Amino acid sequence: MAQSGTEPEAAGPGVRGVKSALRTVALLELLAERADRPARLDELAEELDVPRSSMYQLLRTLIDCGWVRTDTTGSLYGIGIRTLLTGTSYLDGDARVHAIRPYLDEASDALGETIHLARLDGPNVVYLATRESHEYLRTISRVGRRVPAHAGALGKALLAERPESELPLADEPLTAFTQSTHVDRAALLADLERVRERGYAIDREETVSGIAGFGFALRYDAPAVDAISCSVPVARLTDAHQSRVVSVMRDVQTKIESLLSPVSGAPDWR
Repeated sequence: MAQSGTEPEAAGPGVRGVKSALRTVALLELLAERADRPARLDELAEELDVPRSSMYQLLRTLIDCGWVRTDTTGSLYGIGIRTLLTGTSYLDGDARVHAIRPYLDEASDALGETIHLARLDGPNVVYLATRESHEYLRTISRVGRRVPAHAGALGKALLAERPESELPLADEPLTAFTQSTHVDRAALLADLERVRERGYAIDREETVSGIAGFGFALRYDAPAVDAISCSVPVARLTDAHQSRVVSVMRDVQTKIESLLSPVSGAPDWR
């Protein structure tokens, strides 16, 4: 969620955030979260606690640069096409994503199920790549979308790599997506302990009803920031198929970690 207020925050040791830059980032993140719900000037000014005149000037600047778009009346605002170009550049420039994609294909071919690669971003995971199920193809790509880390196999696999004191969880209550989502911190912590014991995370309809997920942290970083998962409709999740999913995903996990420990010549992004 975009942060309200306009006071500069610390940007690093001995560095103060630049107010105009922080305001711009907060606005773009807010518009991105709204997705297909365009916002009016007053809504944005109120949400970010910015004077209406200052918000209007910022919006006009970003519209001219292509980062924000407006409708023909000039009263509605949404995220602009330049953000898509930037997001695509992020994926194109990530050596790890490039290296992992063939292994996602391998898991998809072996299992016929939906395979994901995601990265931890604060209290959320962001999808970086997806291979859709052979049985059902989604019409909307998950790539670039984010989900709270507590609500699925990918996020829980990554949260389990961290001690309780370092868990990047949002303030309680935790968001519920289904009746099975962990909304109680104690229940989530107990589940994370089970993840550590078995070595992978299980999501039983916690994010989407009717879907189970199996998440595996990729430990070429410490703690891990990337994870892969396999999603399976519970209607066809037999014990035998679950064992097969875990076996294939563990094998792919091992191959990826062996390849990327460390990435030769690649920057150590933080």
